[in-house]
Amino acid sequence: MKKYALVGASSRALYMFAKPLVKDFKDVAKITGIFDINSVRAKYVQENTDPAIPVYTDFDQMMRETKPDATIITTVDRFHHEYIIKSLEYGCDAITEKPMTIDDEKCNAILDAERRTGKKVIVTFNYRFAPYVTRVKELLKEGAVGKILSVDFEYLLDTRHGADYFRRWHRRMENCGGLLVHKSTHHFDLVNWWIEEEPEEIYANGNLRFYGPSRENRGERCSRCQYAKTCEFAVRYHEDSFMKEFYFNAEKEDGYYRDRCVFDDEINIYDSMSVTVKYNKGTILTYSLIAYSPYEGWKISINGTGGRLEAAEYHSGLKAKEPTYQITLYNRKGDVITYDVPKATGGHGGGDERLREMIFRGNIPDPLNHCADSYDGVKSIMIGICANKSIKEKRMFRPRDLVRI
Repeated sequence: MKKYALVGASSRALYMFAKPLVKDFKDVAKITGIFDINSVRAKYVQENTDPAIPVYTDFDQMMRETKPDATIITTVDRFHHEYIIKSLEYGCDAITEKPMTIDDEKCNAILDAERRTGKKVIVTFNYRFAPYVTRVKELLKEGAVGKILSVDFEYLLDTRHGADYFRRWHRRMENCGGLLVHKSTHHFDLVNWWIEEEPEEIYANGNLRFYGPSRENRGERCSRCQYAKTCEFAVRYHEDSFMKEFYFNAEKEDGYYRDRCVFDDEINIYDSMSVTVKYNKGTILTYSLIAYSPYEGWKISINGTGGRLEAAEYHSGLKAKEPTYQITLYNRKGDVITYDVPKATGGHGGGDERLREMIFRGNIPDPLNHCADSYDGVKSIMIGICANKSIKEKRMFRPRDLVRI
């Protein structure tokens, strides 16, 4: 039986880790403590999982008193490095939500601590575990397109999901590294995992044109906004029972508002981004992300010496209702081969459940290297970190010039 401490009482901590561990993994895992500087949210997680789990507002006290084997870190991204390093120094392994951290300085600090302590960091790249993207990996491993030469990846966030990043703490670059780090880390990791190469050179463009101070009629937050009745982006989170208990009732402790205006002056992350990556074996990735599409999903094309593979996943819109996903392979003989992959149930395309099994039971073969370590975390976030630097300085950046891998 392994002991785990939750660091950060977020909704992700509650639904991805706390509830499943208490319900489905009680034979192999035990939560020894829940830490958050906001006691209201920490107590909500406690009361909705196991009231016997102690709640802490002091991380060091929790670590000393509960002596976990590993921590599960689900804080605001800017604090990941702090609790990863402290966990390693307490003799614990660290299981962290993506992104591992948000800049190269914090990344180096984590790598130094891992080497110094001998403990390990696991990054929860749940998207790898989804059956659909796993099938793409299998086909590439089987040589479906031959030697991989280029990848095109387009990700579209709709104005329901995409707008929410501009209401939350993610709206500030210093909290999460922007969407190129917080969100795109998933996508960069998939490409890295699919093609098995290391990103070498990164150049990017980005701007904020849809959200931010783009309209005059705006307020501080939706629940108090005089324009809420006419604004298509207004949300009524204050009327939702979970949001009210978990966020609105917790405001008195940290002043965090969950329904901030998406047209606020303080927003400084990008909503339109494009990135070009050259990998160490010569593969070129072209990537784009927008946060204001009418529908949500992604499209990839992987080109190689033997053909072209196309795949797409839709999360909203008409195509999201189709019962299966498709992978289409075009070979050099003129054949078109279609693979149907049934949609998996569960979070993140079935990835959440499979990730938990791998991490907490650990008895599952892993021939495709689904489970990600700190090196995988570095390769993913450094594309986003270098992209942010490139946008700011208008030049190319190399990850190995910035991090001590």
